[in-house]
Amino acid sequence: MRRSGLLSLLRKLRSSSDKELRIVLVGLDNSGKTTILRHLANEETPHITTPTAGFNIKSISSNNLNLNVWDLGGNAKIRPYWRNYFENTDVLIFVVDSSDRKRMSESTGEFNELLKDEKLKSVPIIVLANKQDLSSSMKASEVAELIGLVKLKDRDWQIQACSALEGTGLQEAMDWICKCVKK
Repeated sequence: MRRSGLLSLLRKLRSSSDKELRIVLVGLDNSGKTTILRHLANEETPHITTPTAGFNIKSISSNNLNLNVWDLGGNAKIRPYWRNYFENTDVLIFVVDSSDRKRMSESTGEFNELLKDEKLKSVPIIVLANKQDLSSSMKASEVAELIGLVKLKDRDWQIQACSALEGTGLQEAMDWICKCVKK
């Protein structure tokens, strides 16, 4: 009787760990990554956020999955180190400040570098076209076109318009991530 109880417990532990996913959240500095992460973790989202000088990790539950989200700093000096965190990534979230037209080519360059990384070869990608609450923001379809997302044929991808401050579009993004990894 005790053995079957222990065996049952071990099976539960094993099945719950099978549902734990590694999500990497990247994008240029000031794109809204940390605010998105805080919102997903149901934490207070201040209007001013200190730039991430390394990384933040939060565990989030969504759709019966445990997601370990790694928010990597987006400063130009930190970006070369992103690849050190790509091992065993289940989904990549790339955040774009869709109101910053001046830095769109920089976002495109970083996005294309991510696509070349062997560790991310078949990893599903969701691009969050953030800051949709601003009148100067590009539509998600325009962001997808500019960064070349629409040309991707070798992996699952999605673009989602969102506002990190308001929280709009984030649940839809999480639903897509969970649906994608359950395939």
